[in-house]
Amino acid sequence: QVQLVESGGGSVQAGGSLRLSCAASGFTKITSIALVWFRQAPGKEREGVAAIDYDGSISYADSVKGRFTISKENIKNTLYLQMNSLKPEDTAMYYCAADNRYLLHTLDKDMYTYWGQGAQVTVSS
Repeated sequence: QVQLVESGGGSVQAGGSLRLSCAASGFTKITSIALVWFRQAPGKEREGVAAIDYDGSISYADSVKGRFTISKENIKNTLYLQMNSLKPEDTAMYYCAADNRYLLHTLDKDMYTYWGQGAQVTVSS
């Protein structure tokens, strides 16, 4: 059974940093799946933040380029999102998602099959 569990959310002041983790289980190996972080703020659509495909290729949303870094640790079957220089507009519920297909590191939410339950990130000014 596939399971994605996020952790590491919390509250931070603007300019601060947080690191989100997503523990993946139920896959044959994390090296053969596409992984992505999405976020959703109240009243807004879910948007892609960063994606990493199984060949290591990466995409970032323009709004987080230069501030966020996506990475994965294959031995631990864990996906990370390092978030630096956080802004109040980064406040949202953050979700990790995955799929068994090679998705060209797309940030299209409709392409991903498996989802975690989310982790709240709140950035105060």
